[in-house]
Amino acid sequence: MEFKESILIKLVVMLQCLTLVLCASQDFDFFYFVQQWPGSYCDTQQSCCYPTSGKPDADFGIHGLWPNYNDGSYPSNCDSSNPFQQSQVSNLISTMQKEWPTLACPSGNGIQFWSHEWDKHGTCSESLLNQHDYFEAALNLKQKANLLQALTSAGINPDGGFYSLSSIKNAISDSIGFTPFIECNSDSSGNSQLYQVYLCVDTNASSFIDCPVFPHGKCASNIEFSSF
Repeated sequence: MEFKESILIKLVVMLQCLTLVLCASQDFDFFYFVQQWPGSYCDTQQSCCYPTSGKPDADFGIHGLWPNYNDGSYPSNCDSSNPFQQSQVSNLISTMQKEWPTLACPSGNGIQFWSHEWDKHGTCSESLLNQHDYFEAALNLKQKANLLQALTSAGINPDGGFYSLSSIKNAISDSIGFTPFIECNSDSSGNSQLYQVYLCVDTNASSFIDCPVFPHGKCASNIEFSSF
């Protein structure tokens, strides 16, 4: 009898351990890696403010690296006890100012923007990526996905012209190997314009993957690629 109880206790302990492992590995299913075009951020009714470091380059900037579930929902603000700490990413700051600039008003140095991204999204992947790893992973992904080069190589230039949505998707897909989701916003005249590009990434934040699900939203069939 004691032998059977001992076996049962061991099985319960093993199941508990397995449950903990599975829960830890299933915090989320994939990341959205989101880059935004600064010209479209600024050319709206709300306009924008350049960061204190000066006008960003005319290039896509990182918006965020967002954990997501396969059903389209997402976790957020997962650990209030682990707030953003600038000291954790001190060796990345200069690169983040260039590749992950803030355009919100009033002008800022990026700290508030990055703090928001970590607190809302990064904490939900902290079982796999600490703060430094999280921001470094996003910077590395941007180097792998040169959206501006992909588009200009296909003759799609940020010149205020209009291009078909399908040609934009195809240019990015041909360059990176995966189909993106394109988010549009409206310029100050009400025209639909290329705003953000979503690519899906594995839970290690190292490789692009086919998107299990796309966000909601629609663009016109022809959209503006605004200048900046």
